[in-house]
Amino acid sequence: MTTGVLLAIFAGLMLGLYALPEKFTKDFKYENTWSLFFLLTMFVVPIIASVTFINGFGEVFGNMPMDIWIQMGLTSFLWGIGVMMWSKAINHIGLSLGFSLFIGTVILVGSLLPFLVDGLPENNVLVFILLGIAIVLIGVILNGKAGLLREKDEAKSEKDSDERKKGSMTTGILIAVIGGLLATGFSYANAAGAPYLQETLKKYDNADWITGVAVMFPIFISGGIVMTAYFLWQLSAKKAWGDFKTSAFAKNFFLILIMAVFHYAASALFGYAASKLGASGNTVGYAIFNTSAVATAIMSGLITKEWVKASSKARMALYGGLACMIIGIVIIAYSKSLG
Repeated sequence: MTTGVLLAIFAGLMLGLYALPEKFTKDFKYENTWSLFFLLTMFVVPIIASVTFINGFGEVFGNMPMDIWIQMGLTSFLWGIGVMMWSKAINHIGLSLGFSLFIGTVILVGSLLPFLVDGLPENNVLVFILLGIAIVLIGVILNGKAGLLREKDEAKSEKDSDERKKGSMTTGILIAVIGGLLATGFSYANAAGAPYLQETLKKYDNADWITGVAVMFPIFISGGIVMTAYFLWQLSAKKAWGDFKTSAFAKNFFLILIMAVFHYAASALFGYAASKLGASGNTVGYAIFNTSAVATAIMSGLITKEWVKASSKARMALYGGLACMIIGIVIIAYSKSLG
């Protein structure tokens, strides 16, 4: 149990840090960076990792029942749509509120979805899981408040405020929440595919950790179709194809490859962590994984001085949110000891 919790926390740590190299790319527009990132992390890295590490790769997936393929493929496709919608929500309501609403929905709904596959745990375990998730959500709300205060503090001109008002707040909130709901398809796909893959992999003498690699293969390929197609379209819409022709391309490619490997490895490690947590492991692991990622992203933002210009009120809300997330993780992890 302890191993599974620690692995889920470490996976969240990796997910929270994966985007850091993006700060050091040069001459790339947003669309250049993220189209290349999704191409690498959704297709190139998973395919290479799966073919390299999974013994009996063809047999494992060739014999996987069609109903599992459909469940994993469809819900992963919805996950891709959800992530795409999140990027659109930011245009309406800003990064802080958009991120908080999106990740809050992901943690709440995504942590509960595996119960549809795994069934409910014992009552005493369920109570602590729900309590921990509730406290985490309070932390996410405080984080959103802190972000809104920071954006207000950093507003440099009336023009910035006018541009923000052009986006509909109601529309942005709906897009973020619906996107979060769709993105929980990742959690369901993991719960639906893990039992079959975990059992089948043993027949071909695969190590336990290969479970995470195998589960992520259908998820990333299916979800990547939407994400990659969207950003390729954006490259044309924003006329950004020409920005790939830069002397910094090799450096940018290397940095984005690091991002792709970290993002994929974090997800694969989560899949393995969930399998190590046993009963209700998908729920507990998913909550810890996402909460750790948010907490890590907040800490990295503090370290890189993103909050230097924020008021003390904004920082206090941020610290309060971070504290709630940590307390929530501890409570959720404790629930596993009660089973």
